[in-house]
Amino acid sequence: MNFRAPIPIFLQIAEHIIQLIISENWKEGDRIPSVRDFAADVEVNPNTVVRTYNLLSQEGIISNKRGVGYFLNKNAKKLSTVYLKKQFVNKELPYLIKMMKTLDINFEDLKKKYNEKI
Repeated sequence: MNFRAPIPIFLQIAEHIIQLIISENWKEGDRIPSVRDFAADVEVNPNTVVRTYNLLSQEGIISNKRGVGYFLNKNAKKLSTVYLKKQFVNKELPYLIKMMKTLDINFEDLKKKYNEKI
């Protein structure tokens, strides 16, 4: 976690977990670390992890089975991708468009660079 970044820690943790899901290091149906264990692993207050888990629960990515722990839902990978796309469209894309306008980069130039990188 980057404690100096302008992005709140709980969102950084959420993105980290989503990357673990998308890369299939954590698989759908798996039990994920407890709040306390995960907080100790990433060296944050357990309340921060609770906030992250609440966000991921609201997105349908994880669910809490009382007395047992948190688990990845069946479609966690798909929902994780949807979450990242939503974050990109709402946060990153507006900045990209602003920079393209500022630097006078047209869509065709961007498309060319995109194709070169793929």
